[in-house]
Amino acid sequence: MADDDPTTTARLSRRIGGDTLAALELLALVAIGGFAGSNLRYFAGSLLPGLTGTLFANATGSLVLGFLLYEAIYAGVLADRTHYVVGTGFLSSYTTYSTFAVQTAGAAGPAWMVANVVANYGLGLLGVLAGRELARLVDGRSA
Repeated sequence: MADDDPTTTARLSRRIGGDTLAALELLALVAIGGFAGSNLRYFAGSLLPGLTGTLFANATGSLVLGFLLYEAIYAGVLADRTHYVVGTGFLSSYTTYSTFAVQTAGAAGPAWMVANVVANYGLGLLGVLAGRELARLVDGRSA
């Protein structure tokens, strides 16, 4: 495989040791994760429509992403493929920055706009910190 091959499969194949079949498998797993994440996001949005559903998805997605990140640092029990499937596939379609931006712009006034931004970023940061603590607990580390 040539080093100047621009295809995604070729780049991914080189990254995981030159195995094209493994690269295609990983791409399929990320796609499955994306499918699952987008369906869960749709379901969450039907239960919690509007700003509330988006805030819920972004906050819970931040919690899970925080856990994945710090689990890799502290314990490293989850396989790399799990990180791709959940982090890249599932969470990238479950969390919704574009919906957050559109809903913020269409909020019922400047106070709601500011409240939505503060809530999304604040709860997102708290979610990552909670995910970090959960990863520490899984690894047996104290806070």
